[in-house]
Amino acid sequence: MSESLSEETFSLLKKEFDFPENVAAFDEEKAIATLTKVIAYMLDRQFERLLQICYRIDLGEEKLKRILHESEPDHIASDLATALWNRQKQKVEIRKRYSANE
Repeated sequence: MSESLSEETFSLLKKEFDFPENVAAFDEEKAIATLTKVIAYMLDRQFERLLQICYRIDLGEEKLKRILHESEPDHIASDLATALWNRQKQKVEIRKRYSANE
């Protein structure tokens, strides 16, 4: 994945989540690890806000339910982080594709 795609994906997620200020890593693995930590916290303390973010990002109700109900308890945060990352990455790719066609 190109660095700019990772940066744009990370930027979209930063708008929704309160990342620590010192997060400047744009590689996908580090970004997902950071997102996992934030989601783990939100699962315990800000569940309603997390659900609102998932709907705003348009994760998809079925995918969200599947992760919440079928993932192993220790993997819910990382599975959700990966799904949110992939959804935002998909949006960036679609925007690039359509802007290139114009």
